[in-house]
Amino acid sequence: MRSVATTAPYGSWKSPVSEDLLAEDRVVPSCPLVVGPAVLWVELRPAEGGRYVLVQQVGDGPPTDVTTSEFSVRSLVYEYGGLAYAGSSRHIFFVNGDDQRIYRMDRDDGSTRPITPAVADRRVRFGDLTLSPDGSRLVCIRERHTDEGVRHDIVAIPTSGAADPVPLCGGHDFVTGPRFSPDGSRLTWLTWDHPNMPWDGTELWEGTLGPSGDLVGTRLVAGSRTESVVHPGYAPDGTLHYVSDRSGFWNVYRDDGVRGYRVGGLDAEFAEPSWHFGERPYGFLADGTLVAVWTSDNSGQLGLSEPDGERFVPVDTGFTSFTDLCVAGSRAVAVCGSADQVSAVVELDLTGGRQHRVLRSSRRTLVGPEYLSTPRYLEYESTDGATARMLYYPPRNGDFTAPPGELPPLIVLCHGGPTFSASPALNYAVQFWTSRGFALADVDYRGSSGHGRRYREALRGRWGVVDVADCEHAARRLVKLGLADPDRLVVKGASSGGFTALCAATFGDLFAVGVSYYGVADATSIAAGTHKFESSYLEFLIGSLPRDIDRFRERSPLFNLDRLRVPLLLFQGAEDRVVPPDQTARLAEALRHRGVPHQYVEFPGEQHGFRLAETIRTVARTELAFYGAVLGFAPAGSPGSGAMEEARL
Repeated sequence: MRSVATTAPYGSWKSPVSEDLLAEDRVVPSCPLVVGPAVLWVELRPAEGGRYVLVQQVGDGPPTDVTTSEFSVRSLVYEYGGLAYAGSSRHIFFVNGDDQRIYRMDRDDGSTRPITPAVADRRVRFGDLTLSPDGSRLVCIRERHTDEGVRHDIVAIPTSGAADPVPLCGGHDFVTGPRFSPDGSRLTWLTWDHPNMPWDGTELWEGTLGPSGDLVGTRLVAGSRTESVVHPGYAPDGTLHYVSDRSGFWNVYRDDGVRGYRVGGLDAEFAEPSWHFGERPYGFLADGTLVAVWTSDNSGQLGLSEPDGERFVPVDTGFTSFTDLCVAGSRAVAVCGSADQVSAVVELDLTGGRQHRVLRSSRRTLVGPEYLSTPRYLEYESTDGATARMLYYPPRNGDFTAPPGELPPLIVLCHGGPTFSASPALNYAVQFWTSRGFALADVDYRGSSGHGRRYREALRGRWGVVDVADCEHAARRLVKLGLADPDRLVVKGASSGGFTALCAATFGDLFAVGVSYYGVADATSIAAGTHKFESSYLEFLIGSLPRDIDRFRERSPLFNLDRLRVPLLLFQGAEDRVVPPDQTARLAEALRHRGVPHQYVEFPGEQHGFRLAETIRTVARTELAFYGAVLGFAPAGSPGSGAMEEARL
């Protein structure tokens, strides 16, 4: 029998979702592939220094590591990477994070050797590997860092390692998605050029491979500067398929040599913005049945296409989040989750019987349901009569209740991208706060994906304005509903979401605290000095330099600190190439000079996104102490007076 709940202020509740649970008892699985009888995937392991490990599971046996401790399977192409390996029954090919060379591993004896030349300082990188049907060649993206700039092309590499990479196609700012037809006679790939991002406009190409393996003929299949085509792939009969947003939503199309046939015709999203290459939202069973996943109202669904392609038949899986779907033969594997299930590599039961097989859970330790908050999807009105969306999480902890009349502090979470979206999958980084007595709003502001192209493009030229307004209106909506304390509102974000949070803290008077994880503080320096992939992104989000320099400065918190009064907490990776650390350091120094309460923590060895267990642990502990000091509560198991004093800086 459970004891009577203890009455304690919101924020002070003791929770089993600890800093150690966030930091050590987790892996982040991605990129599953079915290779013969084996299922392979990559795991990010914070407890092993943020190493990426290739893992396999065969038959009913346990998962086993494929790569040894000297390797980390990670591509740095476009800085964000993605699919970094390919495999056959005999060999595994993977990109090693430290040197960005491709290695070949013999699956029989584990012997491993590089098949691409050594280049100093990772100036040549590879990613999005795909293996030819006969196993003789790898085709992939090559990224070269030269004195003249960064260059990208598609290259072919003999799997024997007997020759250097051979260029197949290029001539564009960016390339991705090389895929062979089942008989190996054709190759398809995607291109796009500045100032577009891949969710703005791309072109899909297909070429015929000659006897020597070079492209002897190419054709433009689909796409333009205003149509985003992503995820090309072939059906078992050789018919090319792709995902296009020409209808206003990313849908699957079957190539017919003209405009393509829209499969299923749903006003739903069959893709996400391509920040990482190699993701897959559909695939084919051996009999040609198309299996796909899509999202509507922040909830994922899996389904099968009827033979005529007129509609998708949903499959009851019990999951509401799907990424990296891989379909081969009669098997379908994906990374799946739901509001009450942590993300896991799952072999899916496509009959609707929910007889799934979990191959690897992202966590060994699971928290009881009495400590878990279930999200509620809400639509609400924002500025200009526009509709915005959020997932609202109420505070929940079966061991505690709040004093009568007290309202909870609210964390408004601004996701990154800014084209990302809120996910309903169980996330202990959210439950860490809700189980301590915080309410949380995960906002899909205008500009987020998952709601069609029109919603995604509503941010055009208005970054730092409509996203901020939607986050403010989310907080106001929950306050009006009596679900949040109007005097204890927190705005928080990472990367571009950090920019939104900093803007909300700087230009508004609603929030009591602002938190930025490696967020943009000076948009002008990002436009002038970030990496190639995002170097023209701000033309869409804000405008062009030098023409719109005044607008850039008006939107940048670093140029408007005279308007900032609320305490700020700043986290930054020392090796971040997306948002350089000097930007956050300049912000912290300006805050110190102006006497604005703040705390700045920079982490050696971290890049854009924190991977190390000690960093994750420190961030959670520091953030909780900071909230306690500013919002006026004593966290359970407080780290001590020293940390509390530090949080008051």
